[in-house]
Amino acid sequence: MPPRWQASLLNVAGFQLGWFGCVLMGAWAGGAIALAVIVAHLRWLAKPGEWRWLLGFLLAGVVIDGSLAALGGYRFDPQSPSLGPLALWLLWLWPLFATLIHHSLEWLWARPWLAALGGLIGGPSSYLGGAVLAGVELADWLLPTQALIWASLCLVIGIGLRRRSG
Repeated sequence: MPPRWQASLLNVAGFQLGWFGCVLMGAWAGGAIALAVIVAHLRWLAKPGEWRWLLGFLLAGVVIDGSLAALGGYRFDPQSPSLGPLALWLLWLWPLFATLIHHSLEWLWARPWLAALGGLIGGPSSYLGGAVLAGVELADWLLPTQALIWASLCLVIGIGLRRRSG
C-alpha cells in the first residue's frame, strides 16, 4: 500500500474519475470506469472488510435514489439504461462515494457535525453538478431533500465511526 497521503490522493482521483465517467459517459462506459475504479480500490487501497461498505452503499443507493426517482425527483433520458426508475450511472456513484469513507474522508468522521455540514452542502452540490452535465431535470424539492439525506447520512457515519474507534 502506498504512503497515506499518496493513498488519499489516489482515492480522491479514482472517485473523481468514476464520478465524471458516470456523469459524462452514461451507464455502460461510465459503469465500466466506475467498476475499474472500485476493483482497483479494493485491490490496492481497501482495508479488510471494506467491500461491505461499498455493497451497503450500493444497496442504499437503490433504496434512496430509487425511491426519489420513483417519486419523480429526476427526469432521466428515457434511453438511459435503468434499474426501474433509476438511471444505472447514478447508482454507480454510491459505491464510489463509499471508497472515500475510510481513506480521504477518514479525518472528517471524528467531527460528526462537520461531516453533517459537508453532507448538507456536498451532497446536493454533487447532484446539481451531475444533473447539469448529464442533462437530467431535477424536481424543485429534490435538492433540499438530498441536503437532508446526505447531512443525516454523514452525521450517522461520523457518530458510528467515532463510537467504533474510541
